[in-house]
Amino acid sequence: MKHGVVRVAERGWGTHRTIAAAVRAAADGAVVSLQPGVYRESLVLDRTVTLTAAKGPGTVRIAPARGAAVTVSGGAPVLRHLDLAGGGGGPALLVRGGDARVEACTVTAGSVEVGHDARAALCDCAVRDVPGDGVRITGTAVAAVTGCTLGPVGRHGVHVDDGARADLRGTRIDRSAACALVLTGTAAVTAEDCFLGECAEDAVRVGGPVRLLLSGCRLHGAGGHGLRADGCASAAGSDGGDGRDRHDRADGSADEAGAAGAAGAAGAAAGHVDDRIRLERCEILRTGREGVYLAGEAEARLTDCHLTQTGGAALHVMDDAALVLDRVRAVDLPGTALAVGGDARVRATGCVFTRTGANGLYGSGSSLTVLTDCELSATAYSAVHLQGGGRAELRSCAVLDSEQHGVRVEHGGHLTALDSRVERAALSGVDVEDGDAVLRRCSVSACATGVRLRTRHRPLLDACEIRSVRTTGVEVGAGTGATLTDCVVEDCGTSGVFFERDSEGWVDATAVGDVRGSGLVVWRGARPRVFATRISGTAKNGVYAHDGAAGVFERCTIADTRYPALYVGAKATPVFRGLRVHDTQEDLSAHADSEPVFEGCRTENVSVTTLPADAGPAPERNPAVHGGRAAPPGGSPSEEDVKDAKHAEDGEDPGAAETLAGLLAELGRLVGLDRVKQEVASLAKVMRMVKQRQEAGLQPPPLSRHLVFAGNPGTGKTTVARLYGRILAALGMLSHGRLVEADRAALVGEYVGHTAPRTTAVFRRALGGVLFIDEAYALVPHGQVSDFGQEAVATLVKLMEDHRDDVVVIVAGYPDDMDRFLGSNPGLASRFTRTLSFDDYASDDLVRIVEHQAHLHEYRLREDTVAGLTSLFDAMERTERFGNGRTARQVFQRMTELHAQRVADLASPGAEDLTLVLPQDLPEEALRS
Repeated sequence: MKHGVVRVAERGWGTHRTIAAAVRAAADGAVVSLQPGVYRESLVLDRTVTLTAAKGPGTVRIAPARGAAVTVSGGAPVLRHLDLAGGGGGPALLVRGGDARVEACTVTAGSVEVGHDARAALCDCAVRDVPGDGVRITGTAVAAVTGCTLGPVGRHGVHVDDGARADLRGTRIDRSAACALVLTGTAAVTAEDCFLGECAEDAVRVGGPVRLLLSGCRLHGAGGHGLRADGCASAAGSDGGDGRDRHDRADGSADEAGAAGAAGAAGAAAGHVDDRIRLERCEILRTGREGVYLAGEAEARLTDCHLTQTGGAALHVMDDAALVLDRVRAVDLPGTALAVGGDARVRATGCVFTRTGANGLYGSGSSLTVLTDCELSATAYSAVHLQGGGRAELRSCAVLDSEQHGVRVEHGGHLTALDSRVERAALSGVDVEDGDAVLRRCSVSACATGVRLRTRHRPLLDACEIRSVRTTGVEVGAGTGATLTDCVVEDCGTSGVFFERDSEGWVDATAVGDVRGSGLVVWRGARPRVFATRISGTAKNGVYAHDGAAGVFERCTIADTRYPALYVGAKATPVFRGLRVHDTQEDLSAHADSEPVFEGCRTENVSVTTLPADAGPAPERNPAVHGGRAAPPGGSPSEEDVKDAKHAEDGEDPGAAETLAGLLAELGRLVGLDRVKQEVASLAKVMRMVKQRQEAGLQPPPLSRHLVFAGNPGTGKTTVARLYGRILAALGMLSHGRLVEADRAALVGEYVGHTAPRTTAVFRRALGGVLFIDEAYALVPHGQVSDFGQEAVATLVKLMEDHRDDVVVIVAGYPDDMDRFLGSNPGLASRFTRTLSFDDYASDDLVRIVEHQAHLHEYRLREDTVAGLTSLFDAMERTERFGNGRTARQVFQRMTELHAQRVADLASPGAEDLTLVLPQDLPEEALRS
C-alpha cells in the first residue's frame, strides 16, 4: 500500500505487524494508524508520516527494551496520542534532525531531546517519571512546547543549552529534582503563561550570555531561587557558593544601637542594561531562597512583576550584575525587598517595596541603586540601609512607616535624595553615621528625629522640610560638619537644629519655628556659621549657646520666644552680626563668664532688652546679663561638658577709609605691568563716572566689572586683584573690597551634590568684595566632560547673575588655558568681557624687585652686583616653570644665604660687611623656579 492510511495491529488482514514495517510501506504524508497495544520497537523516522493511536490517548505504548522509543532524523513526522517510554536510561524521544510535531503524547522513563539543527513542537504533552531532564534542547535546535506538563523529573524540567532556542507557552513545569527551567551557553527561551516551580532548586536558572523572556509566568514554591542568573558559562547543574551577604540581619544590631543613642548625573551612572533577561507580568512567590538573584555580569529587566513570600530577599543583585525594575511590587516578605552589593547597578521606576521583615533597600559594596517614583514602606528594619560604599539615589520616592530609621547610611554609604519624602519612621527619618548624604527638596515628617548626622563628611540638606518630629529636627553629631540651605525645620519636640560637641555647620536662609525647646542649640566646642536664618515660635531660647560654644550668626532674625531670644553660656564666644530680635519678652541672657560679640544688632518690640544695639566690631567682653532663664537642651551637663575650653571666632577689623588717588599711586609703584596699570586706572575712571551718574539719578551704562587676568605665575595678578577691590570700595562700588582667594580645591566637592554648596559658600564669603579664582582653567579639565568642576562653573555663573552688584569675580591663569575656560560655558564669555594680560617681567623689572627686597631687609647692592643680577636674569631660561616675581624673591633669598656664608668666615665683620651684597654672593646656577 502506497497511499492513504496504513494500519498496524498484532493480527488481522491488511495490516502490518510492526510500526517500522508500516512506515517503510507508507508514502510521504501517509497516516500510520496504530491499534491498541504495547510495541517493543525503537523507531527511526526520517520521513513525513503521521503516527497516531487509532483508539485515542492511552491505548498505544511504544516501549523498547533499549534506546529511544522514537528517533527523528529527518522529514516532518507527526506523533499523536502515543505513550513513549525510554529503555535503558536514555531518551524516550530523540529529535536530531527534521521537523517533528508531537501532539497529546505522554513521555515516561526517558527525556525528550532535541539537538543538532532539528526542529520540534510539543503540544499538549506530558513528560513525567523521567530520571534526568524532562526536555533537553541543544545545538542550534528550535523547539516549541505548548500546553504541556512536565514532572516529576529527576533533574531539570527543561534544559536549553548551546545556541538552541525554545518557545514555551501555557506549560506547567513542576516537581523537578533540580530546576524547572535552565538556560546555558547562548540559548534563547521565550516562556508565556507558564508555571515554573515546586522544584528542589531554582525555578529558573541562567548561566552565560543567554536570552530569556518570561511573560505572564508564575515562579512558585522553588526550593532555591525564583530566578537565578550567574552571568557565567558554568554548567547549569553546578551549585557553588552564591556569595550572598547577610543583608537580612545587617541592619538590626546597628539600628538598635542607634535607637539607644537617639541621625542626573547618578542616574546616568546606573548605565544601560541589556534586555537579555526579561520578566513581564510575572509572579514570583514562596521561594526557598531569593526571588531573583543576579550575580557575575548578569543583566535583567523586570516589568509589572509581583514578588511575595520569598525565602531570602525578593531581589538580590551582586558582583557586576545590573537590574532594571519597572512597576515591580515586592510585598509581604520575611527578609529584604531589594539587596544590592558588589559593583552591581539597579534602576527601579514606579516600584513598591512594602511589608518586609528587614529592609526595603539594602545597598553595600560599591553598588549603585537609583529609585524613581518608588515606595518603600512598612519595613521591620530601616526602609533604606546603605553601608560599605553602597550608593543610592532616591528621586520622588516615598519612605513610609519604618519600624527603625527611614533611611540609614553608615560606614562609607552615600545617599542622594531628590524630591522625596520620609514619613513615620520610629527612629530617625534620615540617619547618617560615617557616611554621606545629599538631600534636595525632600521632606521628613512624623519621625522620632528628623535628620541625624554623625560623620566626617559634610552632608547637604538643600530646600528640605523637617516637620512634626518628636525630638530634634536636625541633629549634627560630635565632630560632624553639615550644610543646610533654604530649609524649613518646624514642629519639633525638643530642638530645631542641635549642634553637638565640636561640630561644625553652615546654615543659610533656613526657617526654624514652632519648637517645644530651643530653636538652635550649640553645644560645647561647636562652631556653626548661620546666615539669614529666621527662628520663631520657640518654647525656650531662640539660640542656646552652651558653655564653651562658638559660631557666627549673621543677618538672622529671632522672634516670639518664651525664654530669652539668646542664651550664652560660660566661656562661650559666639559672634552675632546684623541680628534682629523682635516681638519677644527678653532678648538676651548671658553667663557672667561669657564673651559674645555683637555687631550691628537691633531689637524691636522687646520688653526686657540688654542686647548691645548697633555694637561695633571690636570684640570687647560683654557684661553679664542676670535674671534670664537658660534652656539647656536636655538634663544637666556632664563633668566633661563643664571643663575649661574656649573657641574664639576670627574677626577682621575694617581698615581705614582709602582714597582713590592714594590707591592709584600705590598701583603705580608696582614694578613693571605698565599695560595692566594703565587699564586698571582707566577702569577706575569709568567706575567713578558710573558712580557719579548713579548719584545724579542717571542710568549707568552697561558694564561688567568681572575680569580675566591672563599671565604666567608670579606676574602680580593677586596683588593687582587686591588693589582693584580696594579701588572699587573707595569708589563706593563695593562695600568693603576685600579679596577672597579660591582655587579648584575650594570650589569643587568630592561627591555628588557637594560642589554647588561648596562653591556657594566661598562665593558668599566674597560678597562685598572680590572673589579671585587662581588657575580657574582647572575647573574644566581636558577631556572630562562629567567632572564636578562643570557644576562649579554653572553655579558661579548663576551666582554672578544673582549678585551682579555685590561682588567682583576675577579668574586668573595661563593665557591659552583661560581661553579654553571661557569657552567651557556659554555664560562665562558674556560675563568676562575684559582680559588683562600680565606680561612676564623683563630682567630690569626683576632686578628692581630684588632691590626692593634688599631695601626691606636692610641690605645694599653694589653697582657691579646689580649688573651681575641683570646678567643672571638675562641668562635664565623662561620656561613654564619660570616664576617671574617669585623667581626674583628666590634669587634674593639665595643671595642672602651666600652672603651669610661669606661673612661667617670673617674674623670680626663690621656693619658694612653685614649689609653689603657683593657679586660673589650671586648664585652661580640659573634658577628656573
